[in-house]
Amino acid sequence: MKICNTIRDIRAASRAQRRAGLRLGLVPTMGALHEGHLSLIRTAKASCQVVAASIFVNPTQFGPNEDLARYPRPFERDRELLENEGVNLLFAPSVDEMYPSGAVTWVTVEELSDKLDGRSRPGHFRGVTTIVAKLFHAVEPDAAFFGQKDAAQVSIIRRMVRDLNFPVEIVVCPIVREPDGLAMSSRNAYLNPQQRKQALVLQRSLMQVKQMAGAGEYDALRLVAAAKEVFAGEPAVCLDYLEIVDADSLDPVSDVAKGALVAVAAFVGTTRLIDNTLLAAS
Repeated sequence: MKICNTIRDIRAASRAQRRAGLRLGLVPTMGALHEGHLSLIRTAKASCQVVAASIFVNPTQFGPNEDLARYPRPFERDRELLENEGVNLLFAPSVDEMYPSGAVTWVTVEELSDKLDGRSRPGHFRGVTTIVAKLFHAVEPDAAFFGQKDAAQVSIIRRMVRDLNFPVEIVVCPIVREPDGLAMSSRNAYLNPQQRKQALVLQRSLMQVKQMAGAGEYDALRLVAAAKEVFAGEPAVCLDYLEIVDADSLDPVSDVAKGALVAVAAFVGTTRLIDNTLLAAS
């Protein structure tokens, strides 16, 4: 596995692969890798002859009171995991490499970036879309692989790619869960054993909605109310939002008969977790 720390080096390495006629896939990460990330790598390897991964804890997507300083950075462990999965290229730049002194240019997807997590974390998605655009320019992948757990992020990146004509296929992979159902996240490491059990309320609320919709309840207000009742049974967990929206526009829907995204975010202690499920059209 070749490790590149500069845009110049990763661009040269990726262009050499593409000149050889090889399809290049990119898996962007912030490190602290878990099975969810590795599933993206495996999906990329199944459809691309060359796989690049990036590890970059992006400061511009963290708010002033968020966990940037304590975000886990086990680089050697991550490098070993990627090497074992057969990743060809690892891009691990510094903050100065990605954000040169005096940089003032941002990529913002208007309207969508203020919904769901964007409402709770102002400026978060501006940081996400800016760094993803920069990674696309640096690596120039044919395809990029993202997890469904970050559903709002996926919708926003898809819109950015469409609006700015990036020649990149966006591949979305299913949520990977722990055996008990908790969505895998690097932030799960912050949870103590009691909080770990309390965190399962996120998935229980989603399963309540899915069960009711499957039984013919299509009214979004009633579905949200039922999900919030599930949260009421776990008072130590503080609900941030629970919404039922169109998966592309992220606008609220009143009826789920044509399908919808059910998205939830909550604080377990000081740790903010997200999860979601897709409701199929009836």
